[in-house]
Amino acid sequence: MQLIKEKINQIRDFLRDKNIDMWMIYVRETDLLRDPALQYIFTGQVVWESAFIFTKEGRGYAIVGSLDKEEVEKSEIFEEVYTYVSSFKDELKRVLNKIKPEKIAINFSIDSPQADGITHGLFLKLQKYLKELNWNGEIISAEEIINFIRSRKTKSEIEKIKKAVDITLNLFNEVNGIIKPGKSEIEIALFLRKRVEEMGLELAWEERTCPGVFAGPQKVGAHSSPTDKKIKRGFLVNIDFGLKFNGYASDLQRTWYVLREKEREAPQEVIEAFNTIKEAIEITVKNLRPGIKGYEADKVCREYIVSKGYEEYPHATGHQIGRNAHDGGVLLGPCWERYGNLPYLTIEEGMVFTIEPRINLKNYGVMSIEEIVYIREKGAEFLSRPQKELFLIIS
Repeated sequence: MQLIKEKINQIRDFLRDKNIDMWMIYVRETDLLRDPALQYIFTGQVVWESAFIFTKEGRGYAIVGSLDKEEVEKSEIFEEVYTYVSSFKDELKRVLNKIKPEKIAINFSIDSPQADGITHGLFLKLQKYLKELNWNGEIISAEEIINFIRSRKTKSEIEKIKKAVDITLNLFNEVNGIIKPGKSEIEIALFLRKRVEEMGLELAWEERTCPGVFAGPQKVGAHSSPTDKKIKRGFLVNIDFGLKFNGYASDLQRTWYVLREKEREAPQEVIEAFNTIKEAIEITVKNLRPGIKGYEADKVCREYIVSKGYEEYPHATGHQIGRNAHDGGVLLGPCWERYGNLPYLTIEEGMVFTIEPRINLKNYGVMSIEEIVYIREKGAEFLSRPQKELFLIIS
């Protein structure tokens, strides 16, 4: 409840500062289909058509079916709760007459799935209601509002992310003891999944690819499932793994090299690739600060990797993390059509990003490190403990 109150305060300040008359989250049957933004203002469920409304004057309104009234009032979030039995539209009319909005922000977005929570059917129904009520204002996207409340982490959110990160890094330490020739990718994955279950936690994304385990040379992409492929001497082993602690995610990668017989260190080609990844992350973090665009941060990292003679990696340098491993909003990505407007958005204080450049070494496997950083007033600081040296497996 404390976290929701923190987010409600952010919402009210943002609406006032941006002069947005009214933001409405319009939902139904939330146990079946839940708007991603709803978790920030209400943790219960509703069945009938419902609207959760905030205004630039700082007030909160809810319109819910009579059977959902108790659950909503119990939340103590909304100053006024309107209920109906036969007509949602009649109560919507009452609220609109009270607020008199010229613009209503609704949860749709072309580029951000986290801000695209309203279904097409509900959007059409809302348009129909507003037309019948002779409302002549403008419907606008709530993407900017949702990106703000998801991106600007409060102190308690940072604490939860940091705890998730620390637990993940501790589990990586445990993995050191089981990586050895003959172990398969899926065996490593099952070990981590079991440890997460034993701790009463949950994986940060779907089990099929969490964790991602990549042993040796790869033909598959970064979002592939672990297989029966066995670890061999001379292989790199890369693990992409995250978990959730109290509803907040981690997303980290670490890389190991399995020494061949009589090797005391990794081959020079492997060492150089590791150092390039490590240095690219350090340079990127050094340049990360409020006010720059996502693509500018991506460019620093991407160009450094390419300058060392490696191929350009086929994905963004980093994404935001919070309630989800991919938390939406500003993306540290290149200006590719597939990313839409997200790389053009501005980095702001309070955001939390992953940094995850990648090099594929044809004869060894995936070289990648993924760190997590927090944007402060004057720059970025690590929430993770950076991998400074390539982990070596002696068997």
